[in-house]
Amino acid sequence: MSRFSDPFSVTRRGFLYGSALVGATAATGLLSASPARAQTPVHGGTLRMGLAGGASADTLDPALASASVMFTICHCWGDTLVESDPETGEPLPSLAESWTPSADATEWTFKIRQDVSFHNGKPMTIADVVATLRRHADEGSQSGALGLFSGVSAIEDRGGDLVITLKEANADLPLVLTDYHLQIQPDGGTGDPNAAIGTGPYKLVAFEPGIRAAFERNADDWRDDRGFVDSVEIIVMNDTTARMSALSAGQVDFINLVDPKVVPLLSRGNVEILQTSGKGFYSFLMHCDTAPFDNNDLRMALKYAIDREAILTQVLGGFGTIGNDYPVNANYALAPTEIEQRVFDPDKAAFHFKKSGHDGPILLRTSDAAFPGAVDAAQLFQQSAAQAGIQLEVRREPADGYWSEVWNKQPFCASYWGGRPTQDSRYSTSYVSNAEWNDTRFMRPDFDRMAVEARGELDEEKRRALYRDMALMIHNEGGLILPVFNDYVNAGSRRLKGYVHDIGNDISNGRIASRVWLEG
Repeated sequence: MSRFSDPFSVTRRGFLYGSALVGATAATGLLSASPARAQTPVHGGTLRMGLAGGASADTLDPALASASVMFTICHCWGDTLVESDPETGEPLPSLAESWTPSADATEWTFKIRQDVSFHNGKPMTIADVVATLRRHADEGSQSGALGLFSGVSAIEDRGGDLVITLKEANADLPLVLTDYHLQIQPDGGTGDPNAAIGTGPYKLVAFEPGIRAAFERNADDWRDDRGFVDSVEIIVMNDTTARMSALSAGQVDFINLVDPKVVPLLSRGNVEILQTSGKGFYSFLMHCDTAPFDNNDLRMALKYAIDREAILTQVLGGFGTIGNDYPVNANYALAPTEIEQRVFDPDKAAFHFKKSGHDGPILLRTSDAAFPGAVDAAQLFQQSAAQAGIQLEVRREPADGYWSEVWNKQPFCASYWGGRPTQDSRYSTSYVSNAEWNDTRFMRPDFDRMAVEARGELDEEKRRALYRDMALMIHNEGGLILPVFNDYVNAGSRRLKGYVHDIGNDISNGRIASRVWLEG
């Protein structure tokens, strides 16, 4: 299996002072055309996608977007200020055409494009940009991006430029602004955050939560290198068998979350497997503040009780790599490499379980919606834990409502996470104490302090050491059981062309609709 190169092969200091050059180059147009663009795009047709990861509780407010369906929908109608290069992860201009940091990286100035209009015909202004970011940064917003703004002290219009002032240095700020929640909206979405009016390649036509979404091409798109199909239909298909059948029958052109067990069957005929290495992972989450998982010995017992190799081979079919109970792999810059790999050890699991004083079964919730093979993975976990004398009770939950009623609410469940642009954004999204999606209830002031220190550290080796200490803290004391980092395994019809394998996240980093076209 191929691996992408280090997404930050440049030095941090080189990146910091090279950002102005990136922006200046971008004034003539967007950077880094994908290798897929060597082909000639074909215009027209309807792109039909059957996607897992939708629920009846979904809303169009990008602040509240979660899981695959809303992630993809956001990128159909909206644009962020910055994008990331699919192969390197480096920041690329989008609605911000350039950016310049201060010498100490505590103040960033972004030049905003002047020739862009929203779907309603209203010109996009600096006021819309400022209002959008302020809405997500507001403590009462419940935005999934709220944690990313913890180090921001001011967001303002200064002479027509966006100026973001930070409490501490952050050389990664342009990449923070690639977060999919941060779609720029008229008036920041303060009037109607669910309007789905943006500057993206497609306009919303219909939306039925947990069922479907439909779009038509934005004829006035400010870019001419995307949006090749005339219309897009996203159909929520949380059932694995339904997705496979729909693609095989030609009812859809693309599906996500392909179960590795069916790859040999699905890859026959007019179907192509689309496998991408990335930063996403499959996991089991324990709430550190909820009994019995508030006992670290119990958490350690369960970490030693899982057979990672069995899950990689039997559930993922080898489409991934072994995890080590912290949420960072080699696709992140400055990833720790010297932390000893935790392996299945029934004796150590039994030791910690006895030391915890817990007695009786432990309830683990799982669902087909959690990740492909999540039910099988839970059952394998149940079997390996039994070898340590730990009784897991596996409860299969309905797919619909899993992300609203189980994940981040129940104290022990299966889950998956897509990647984030940087280690800082990975930790800020779900591990700092005030993160809206702190789904393991890991709340440690010392960890929070290290996150702030690492964010502003310009010395690469010092920052690497801080990230190692943070990873070790989660590895040894957190509520994350991370057996595997998954490759993204999707599938498309052979008439689907131009698919970009994006290291940033699954489904071509959510931008599949803007990048692909249909032939035949």
